[in-house]
Amino acid sequence: MKNDSLIFGIRAIVEAINSGKTVDKLFIQKGLQGELARELMQLVKRQNITYTYVPIEKLNRLTRNNHQGVVAHISPIEFYEFENLVLQVIESGKTPLFLVLDQLSDVRNFGGIIRTAECTGVDGIIIQKKGGAPVNGDTIKTSAGAVFKIPICKVDHIKDAIFYFQGSGIQTIAASEKATNTIYDTDLTIPTAIIMGSEGKGISSSVLKLVDHKAKLPMHGTIASLNVSVACGVFLYEAIRQKL
Repeated sequence: MKNDSLIFGIRAIVEAINSGKTVDKLFIQKGLQGELARELMQLVKRQNITYTYVPIEKLNRLTRNNHQGVVAHISPIEFYEFENLVLQVIESGKTPLFLVLDQLSDVRNFGGIIRTAECTGVDGIIIQKKGGAPVNGDTIKTSAGAVFKIPICKVDHIKDAIFYFQGSGIQTIAASEKATNTIYDTDLTIPTAIIMGSEGKGISSSVLKLVDHKAKLPMHGTIASLNVSVACGVFLYEAIRQKL
């Protein structure tokens, strides 16, 4: 498997973490023992890095090299500090427009959304540390390189981002087919964070309970919903239209 973001071996991963690299995914062999393994686990827990215990067969499929029971995917980008980015945008004097992705899982959808977000002047994209699509080669390719041009932040929980936006005077709008109002009845000219859900489940119910508004796209066909990347594009371009 040729993957420039893939690293393996306990010492290599420890050094990568200590040098400030962002670990998107970490796979650890079940039952891994030894002093180096304990050192790695202490570091991983201290840095709050997401990890998954897997059988050795999965690690062998990821790399044929001597992985020593651990394989990691390193993010090709540096993530922004969420609260600092929000403050920076507010202090710039512009009307903030943020995009929140709740557990989006498909890397190509992720890349397409990043590309549209950059084209529409989104100030930052917020994703959750656990469960979402990683920034990998497919994401970069689908985004046409936009992933290097727009700030992306990781937060522990999407709900924390919602609360922070609301406390900062930024309205939160969830894209949901269960909404009564359409996007065309929603004011997007004021500071706004648009929340898009995952491909299968949409926005989690716990997040939907917290947002200021919900909005849907009018549907006239027989299919119940749009691809999330397409729907996101419609929402963002409606924000542009309203501001023209």
